Amino acid sequence: MEAELAALAASGATTLVGLMVSETWTQARDRIARFFARGSDEDVVAEELRLSQEELTAARASEDELAAADVEAIWRTRMRRALQSAPEAAEELRLLLAELDPGLKTESAHSVHNSISGGVQHGPVIQGQNFTGLTFHTTGTVPPDQTAGDV
Repeated sequence: MEAELAALAASGATTLVGLMVSETWTQARDRIARFFARGSDEDVVAEELRLSQEELTAARASEDELAAADVEAIWRTRMRRALQSAPEAAEELRLLLAELDPGLKTESAHSVHNSISGGVQHGPVIQGQNFTGLTFHTTGTVPPDQTAGDV
């Protein structure tokens, strides 16, 4: 469970930092402040978020990747600590991230197992969606039992 919370915290921090430099930051800031405050003074958290946003904006403007990474690291640590102290907040954070960043794919605790049946496959078999730029290197030979005359 610890690894799952750490992954969620990392994903949350990445989303948070991305939102800080987006047009939707103003709407997102209040929701995020509420999440971190958890009944405490939201204004204090909102001010910390504002200062981080200013620091991140300055870091990006000066192309200081280390400073930008520091801002993300600070919020990743805060998210991880918030989730450790209140594990029930994990679902709240997942929902918040999904709402604030609909394109975000969060790690799932589920496994997918596929099997192929119905004969011998003489080439690659791919399952999934949205494939682009695939290249298959084959010898160009057809197995003896599937020649052109055997149609």
